[in-house]
Order: sequence, then structure tokens, then C-alpha cells
Amino acid sequence: MNKKLAAALSGGAVLVMALSGCSSSGGDKGPDPKLVAWAKSVCDAVPAQDTKIKAANASIAAIATNSNLPPKSAQKTYSQAFQDMADGYKALAEALDSAGAPPGIDDGTKRQQDAAKNLAGLSASYAALKKKVDGLDTSDQGKFAQGLKGVAATQTKEVGKQSDSGTEALKRLEEGDVKKAMAEQASCKKAAASESASASPASSAG
Repeated sequence: MNKKLAAALSGGAVLVMALSGCSSSGGDKGPDPKLVAWAKSVCDAVPAQDTKIKAANASIAAIATNSNLPPKSAQKTYSQAFQDMADGYKALAEALDSAGAPPGIDDGTKRQQDAAKNLAGLSASYAALKKKVDGLDTSDQGKFAQGLKGVAATQTKEVGKQSDSGTEALKRLEEGDVKKAMAEQASCKKAAASESASASPASSAG
């Protein structure tokens, strides 16, 4: 019954992948050491939040097709997952805010601020969804299911929009030397490796 909600939620994970999908292109001399230090401060925030966001996705995917789950249990799972998503994206936004603009990058301030703003907006959207889920009527399975459908409709529209613009903003931030600097970070490599492992056919059964 809530497959739509589960599908919409997984869009959030794409954002983290954009932030962590660093691959070194090698070749010419490495990026400016100041930029490398900046990349480290951003990348170091990624793995923990990546794990938190993916776990939230997984917990929703696990209950999305279970129509026999008592409303109170479902509400608790959704509420916690939305809270974790909100916290995860907020922490990533704060990491970008505290890192400031990438040094030596044209238009770096705007690119960094756009990405941070999008992540903060996504965090606020998930916090709003948590509030909606917390307010659903759990005394009746039918009413709860209807309420959840309403939440799913909001989710696919609003969060989907936020997620798309966030992915674009992060891609813009990571162009050129920024991407090279991020590719040198162990924390970014770790998150990128976990993304490719979770995206492989062997681990995506069903």
C-alpha cells in the first residue's frame, strides 16, 4: 500500500550519492592543498549521515508493503525514519556551511551556498513529514492508510522536487577541481564504495 512512499524516499539517498560519488581522474597535478583541506572537512561529515539516511530508507522499505502492520508500529517507524532523514540532511548542510566556500574556485561561494540551502530545505521537508505522520489517526487502520496516502502524495511532489534541485546543486558544487579534491578523501571514497555496493544487483534482491 505504501510502495509509492518507499519509492519517493529513496530519492533522498541519491543526494548523498552525489555528495559522495567521488572518483579520481588522476593525470595532472593535484588540486590546491587549501581546497583539499576544504574537501576533507565536507567529506568527513558524509559517511555517518549516509549510513543514517540509508538506514531510514531501509526501515521504510521494509514496512512499505506490509499492510498488516498495526498503525501505531508503522507510525513509529515512519516518524523515526523521517526524523533521521531530517537530521542527516541538516548535518550535511551544516558541514557545508561551516566549511564555507571552496577556496580558489570561481563562483565557489554561490555553489556552496546553493548546495547547503538545498540540503537544509530537504531537512525541513522531512521534519514536516514527520509532523504529518505523527498527527495521523492510528485508531483505525483504514483512516491511517488514507492519511499515509496523503503523506505519500506530498512526499513524491515536494521532497522529489527538493531532491532533484539538491542533486543539481551538489553536482555544480563538485565540478572541476572540487571533485578532484574530494576524490582524494578517504571518507568520500568510503561513502562512494558503500553506494556502489548497495547499488549492485547482488545486494538488491527483490
